[in-house]
Amino acid sequence: QVQLVESGGGLVQPGGSLRLSCAASGLTFVLYTMTWYRQAPGKERELVATITGTDGSTNYANSVKGRFTISRDNGKNTVYLQMNSLKPEDTAVYYCNAVGGWAPREFWGQGTQVTVSS
Repeated sequence: QVQLVESGGGLVQPGGSLRLSCAASGLTFVLYTMTWYRQAPGKERELVATITGTDGSTNYANSVKGRFTISRDNGKNTVYLQMNSLKPEDTAVYYCNAVGGWAPREFWGQGTQVTVSS
């Protein structure tokens, strides 16, 4: 029933930009903290950015601070990740994550590939 569907990944040159989207369904979106994670080949999964459901407070990994912006549209049940000044080190599979509810509950998207290369 619950689905997180990502889009917007692709191939981009260093210094370029991409905007990732994650559309959620089957949950009360405003009750969930939304987070973008990423995993590069041979590396552990790392937190990129997170945003709370009620007040919209944000936090970022130091490696992306000043370059990436996370936002959400509760009316569209969608979270975004605007990625600017992309570097080859940003190449990874990016995953959308939702945490919240009564249990709490946790859900993951399928991931979308971002490749930064000349």
